Amino acid sequence: AASAPSASAQSALVNGQVTKIDAAQGKITLRHGPIKNLDMDSMTMVFRVDPAMLKGVKVGDKVKFEADRLNGQLTVTKIQK
Repeated sequence: AASAPSASAQSALVNGQVTKIDAAQGKITLRHGPIKNLDMDSMTMVFRVDPAMLKGVKVGDKVKFEADRLNGQLTVTKIQK
């Protein structure tokens, strides 16, 4: 389903820090700042993630990421160091 474009792709990037990675389950735990598109405050939580996106990311890394609700699951859609 098509959705309205977000205000700006850049503004969607959220600062976070990796606290746990579970590649086998396709999950990443991030301590993050507010996620405006999900109306979420700063917290630490688990997100679904494509295991291929975990290459080059390790626990303790500071990252910028985008997250969205896909099939009812909070999912990281983009991540970069």
